[in-house]
Amino acid sequence: MKKTLLATAVLALGGFSTSALADLSVAIAGPMTGQYASAGDQIRKGAEMAIADINARGGVLGEKLKLEVGDDACDPKQAVSVANTMVNKGIVFMHGHWCSSSTIPASEVYVESDIPMATVSTNPQVTERGLKNIFRIMGRDDQQGLVAGDYIAEKFAGKKVAVVDDKSAYGKGLADEMAKAMEAKGAKPTLRESITAGEKDYSGIVTKLKQAGVEVMAYGGYHTEVALILRQAQAAGLQLTVMGGDTMTNSELVTAAGPAADNVMFTFSPDPRKNPDAAPVVEKFRAAKTEPEGYVLYAYAAMQLFEQAATAAKSTKYADLEKAMRGGTFKTVIGDLAFDAKGDQKAPGFVVYRWKGGQYDYAQ
Repeated sequence: MKKTLLATAVLALGGFSTSALADLSVAIAGPMTGQYASAGDQIRKGAEMAIADINARGGVLGEKLKLEVGDDACDPKQAVSVANTMVNKGIVFMHGHWCSSSTIPASEVYVESDIPMATVSTNPQVTERGLKNIFRIMGRDDQQGLVAGDYIAEKFAGKKVAVVDDKSAYGKGLADEMAKAMEAKGAKPTLRESITAGEKDYSGIVTKLKQAGVEVMAYGGYHTEVALILRQAQAAGLQLTVMGGDTMTNSELVTAAGPAADNVMFTFSPDPRKNPDAAPVVEKFRAAKTEPEGYVLYAYAAMQLFEQAATAAKSTKYADLEKAMRGGTFKTVIGDLAFDAKGDQKAPGFVVYRWKGGQYDYAQ
């Protein structure tokens, strides 16, 4: 009797919607609002283009992808709320979050719900906790910190260097690694300081730097604070070179810091825009008036990772995806991706860049 009633009800509603049943929900999460929203915009643009391209090829295992977008504003509590919302939406894959301080607590929610995730968060603790659902598609702070610290010790030998962080999981972790690498090369920092992100006045730290005769600031944190520190340093007559990490890729730095942005160097993975295999996708972004800088191509690659892993596994079930991601090699716009037992890239790489004239390129 119940089966008959159910069939009658379905017929009365015109049957189940095959398109609704056929959608696979995947997600991105990061700072879509707030002071780091430009990074969230890069992630969104990359993911949207990737999903459009995947769906144009017929989707994944014959099912079209639907993108869910979560805004955590780089706030850890909000990130957990976003994660729970995404679980309730039934997503099968997450690319996120962006700030390590958001990724770490949110990942606990995803692993409990059997949802695999790709991330660009660089704090070592993202993958050091033994979670099996995390796949980092960028290197770690203990890798980029080594590159940055070595560069400072070699290229700025004899200069006074301050190591400064913004107290975040990402910022402090990166600054500590840069300081460690410098000291290993015999270059002891003149100052080791912290600031509070989001403030409007950094004249206090600028004064300390100037009084100590600092010429180079190794900085762990985000581009917004660097732009403000550089402007206030200029106003104080302090010529300051900054060495930062991957978050300095954002062109908002140039808008906010003006010509002083030319004093900013940073570590980042080899520029995927220079990857010949990525040329058609890069051209497509540029035709759409989007410069695929920063994290745009990483978001695109994350969706390629999901597509290829699901295709190889012939499944979107967690156990099948996790096994496929851990055991495979995936060709993406940022290069080949393969992961070790922790979920870190097997062959990560960082190089040093410098901003000049509104563009960044490899440093000499």
